Amino acid sequence: MRLTIVGCGDAFGAGGRLNTCFHVESGERRFLIDCGATSLVGLKALGIPTNEIDTIFVTHLHGDHFGGLPWIIIDAKHRSMRKEKLTIVGPEGIEERLRIAGEALYPHILSGELDFELCFEELEAETPHQSGDVLLTAFEVVHPSGAPPYAFRFLIEGKVLAFSGDTTWTDSLIGAAKGADLFICESYQYDTPNPVHLDFKTIDDNFERLGAKRILLTHMGEEMLARAGNVDPDRYGAAEDGMVIEL
Repeated sequence: MRLTIVGCGDAFGAGGRLNTCFHVESGERRFLIDCGATSLVGLKALGIPTNEIDTIFVTHLHGDHFGGLPWIIIDAKHRSMRKEKLTIVGPEGIEERLRIAGEALYPHILSGELDFELCFEELEAETPHQSGDVLLTAFEVVHPSGAPPYAFRFLIEGKVLAFSGDTTWTDSLIGAAKGADLFICESYQYDTPNPVHLDFKTIDDNFERLGAKRILLTHMGEEMLARAGNVDPDRYGAAEDGMVIEL
């Protein structure tokens, strides 16, 4: 399994980083975890063919995590000329929210005809979701976004890849991260508490409870980026746009 960090930034472009988007290759599968507003630009910059992406999994309905979907769809219709089915998996209401966003940005792009099948599947907390040979379990976290926000735990090729999504501390993260081969964890602040985001001090205080084999910090804001040099490299990696990780 190969993971490419297409974008690992926050909603505000801290450090000039792109919005959250992770590309996963596993056998014949190609899928995205989140698709923030800058995702199409990031995918094209890395030479990743969008038509090969079969599924997009969305943790929550904020623009820096799902706002790139209208651009993926308009590119599929007018530039890459997609023919194969695209499945979008996310929280309850994802189809309606995407149609509202799409209509605002590109009127009729989703109400008009597409040359490919566009499917939507909704997640339920802690109910396993099978997507071909990928098994996803979503854990509800704490991040108001107009729909249930989730952390993700994927079982792929016998490996566990987990992602916190956006959240303040909640014990749901332990269920997502425990024993994971890689846990991608947002670290928005360094030590300043935030009601809707994680800070590094809280992550570090709960390192043993999380129980992941490796932790990769992502979604870092200005405060965290300025103090990232204080992080123990034996415990944590730091995501960068364009980074590739083999599992």
